[in-house]
Amino acid sequence: MQAKVLLLSQRRIADLVAFCIAYEFEDTFAAVTDAQRIDATDLSGLEFSRRAYKLARLASGSPGVARRLAPYPRSKVVLENDFELFFPVFSHIYELYSLATIPNWRQRCRKAACYITEVWSDMLPEYLLELLSAFDHVFLGSRYSVQEVARITGRPCTYLPLAVDVPRFTPASPDQPRPIDVCNIGRRSLVTHQALLKEAERQLSFYYYDTVAASGTDLKHRTFRVDSPQEHRRMLATILKHSRYFIAHRSYVNRPEFTEGREEISARFYEGAAAGTVMIGEAPRVEEFKRQFDWPDAVIHVPFDSPDIGRILADLDGDRERLRAVRRNNAREAALRHDWLHRIQVVFDVLGLAPTDGMRARAQQLDQIASRFDRRAEVDNGHITTA
Repeated sequence: MQAKVLLLSQRRIADLVAFCIAYEFEDTFAAVTDAQRIDATDLSGLEFSRRAYKLARLASGSPGVARRLAPYPRSKVVLENDFELFFPVFSHIYELYSLATIPNWRQRCRKAACYITEVWSDMLPEYLLELLSAFDHVFLGSRYSVQEVARITGRPCTYLPLAVDVPRFTPASPDQPRPIDVCNIGRRSLVTHQALLKEAERQLSFYYYDTVAASGTDLKHRTFRVDSPQEHRRMLATILKHSRYFIAHRSYVNRPEFTEGREEISARFYEGAAAGTVMIGEAPRVEEFKRQFDWPDAVIHVPFDSPDIGRILADLDGDRERLRAVRRNNAREAALRHDWLHRIQVVFDVLGLAPTDGMRARAQQLDQIASRFDRRAEVDNGHITTA
């Protein structure tokens, strides 16, 4: 049976850990639509083609002339069948040129939209963004770049928040054992980290943290490459489902000069909520965050630099009912609004596409997960009943 949805993935040429969330979106999209996926390959060939296209574009002033002059990558795939929807997912702007992998995608696809997980308004190469002019709609995971991308591409552009694979990240029950006391991964405060190390030594507790070396010219990044995106996401989900506290901060929290008031919602908040952790940290100070995470204690504010983190956690531990409510509410609300299905539904609604049987089945699964964490649910003789 001919596939109706076609995906284009970067997973075989881009293996940074941060990109795994994009591949998780693709996997969920494929699972609920039976999509066919084409993987971009031959990174060196793509880069050679991109550089040639850029030079021709600058010299001629014409995208059409540049496309005719630049060689296609050796790994190009010419479509022989028609598709109802083409939906490539990109982690950043410089991946857009991989569209050259499928030269005739526009001719073979009735509708086309794309998703770019991270876009910053001061990093928008127009010669690449104009490649999106053939799409029906552009979705962005970064809110502050929507207007500028729409202006450059001339296409409708919509903010589509990040999300998470809720069935993978959510624990079996609100009372699942959590042997990890604190999980602190990614960008971190040296002050808070050192305090947590001392507290773990003193309490003989389990503090989980990255040991990968800091990178970047300012040594404020912590990234690495992965062999399997699916295995990494599975491992991350398992860690978070077994963590009591999860330190979650807004995007680039340790580089305020970079964001300059453009505070975005990082993936950590969706992951931590789905896993039912108690999230502590500095949330984005914007109304959009309050709209998406509008339930009590979604994130308990803790300063980025917290030398007294031990006392803060001890105070929180003193109110077990509050913590239990936090875990229950986080998991429930994630199932109700922050699964990748909820983003796919937006895409389908915008494009006027009917939901698939797979989408309806996943919606039922998410409803069942949410009901397990309903605040009215009580355990009665080993059975869960809802008041």
